Amino acid sequence: MNVTYNINASGFYGEFGGAFVPEVLHRAVKELQDSYAGIIESDSFQRQYRQLLRDYVGRPSALYEATKLSRKYGARIFLKREDLNHTGAHKINNALGQVMLAKTLGKTRIIAETGAGQHGVATATACALLDMPCTVYMGKTDIARQMPNVERMKMLGAQVKPVTCGNMTLKDAVNDAIRDWCCHPQDTFYVIGSAVGPHPYPDIVARLQSVISEEIKWQLKEQTGRDYPDYLMACVGGGSNAIGTFYHYLDDMRTRLVLAEAGGKGYDTEQTAASIHSGSVGILHGSRIMVLQNADGQIQEAYSISAGLDYPGIGPVHCNLAQQQRAQVIAINDDEALAAAMELTRMEGIIPALESAHILAALPKMQFKPTDIVVLTVSGRGDKDMATYLNIEH
Repeated sequence: MNVTYNINASGFYGEFGGAFVPEVLHRAVKELQDSYAGIIESDSFQRQYRQLLRDYVGRPSALYEATKLSRKYGARIFLKREDLNHTGAHKINNALGQVMLAKTLGKTRIIAETGAGQHGVATATACALLDMPCTVYMGKTDIARQMPNVERMKMLGAQVKPVTCGNMTLKDAVNDAIRDWCCHPQDTFYVIGSAVGPHPYPDIVARLQSVISEEIKWQLKEQTGRDYPDYLMACVGGGSNAIGTFYHYLDDMRTRLVLAEAGGKGYDTEQTAASIHSGSVGILHGSRIMVLQNADGQIQEAYSISAGLDYPGIGPVHCNLAQQQRAQVIAINDDEALAAAMELTRMEGIIPALESAHILAALPKMQFKPTDIVVLTVSGRGDKDMATYLNIEH
């Protein structure tokens, strides 16, 4: 079968992607482009990576048929439980693989950015395990709303650097991490947490997260007798859990792909992170993607109640899926996400991360048939968002 929606040899998904980087980073990015696929596909890498996913991360993560949700929404709804991974989210799949890649390339220092803190915790965890020094950039706004994760990173030995420019959220953390990388390209490896950034990062992240859809195939076969669902659903900011969920189904047209992006206070307001609904084509952080920008091309501040979706762009693979109408993209507002989080908690006894709550909030907007099989990825657990949930309760 011809691959339609995957990356091409130039690092593009349709018109989206590429590598638009400062001259100082060209050598480091080119080195990565030339070597990443061979390293990741090698037997030695795969052996170590798979062993860590099994014995350290606790994979495979469960595929759970949510019977009460299924009754309410009129389909067989399965939850892919990435919240059960070590460190509490899908982020560890990618962080472990990228730190292993960095070591193979002879890098001696790791930097990362984080919004919700899950990628920061996962990178700090991987660095503690694999004995690498780690610096994590995090916006001051996110530090305040994700304090438990900040303390976890510090406990794991990472240096957390507060970012005080812009909105002091994820975009600004990425900006500062890239500045650091520009100053130390020889010895530093930048572990990007989502399916964004210059080529080959979106493909590196996709490959490392593809274990999610790989497991869905055989788990679904065990539970339903077939290895594909009618619908695959995932939340999207940059898009790492979403591309992991979709990877092995990108070109399987039997499966419909559904994304939920953060509408914030409404995608038609200035307080939104819905770049598919409200953005236009531009270049951000080394890649051509859909971004929130003004008429002059200045990047606008994104807003979401969820720190992990609070980003003014979306990964190039998802931009292409949306443009080609391969994926349906639904904008979910803050209040809808909060209501969906409470519903899952009370109906199934699972407290989801605020990011995951956005895709749960898409369920009432869907029109399923009773025979439909739906797989929805719960990308992380809600421990980190308890302060937000408690504020809403009161």
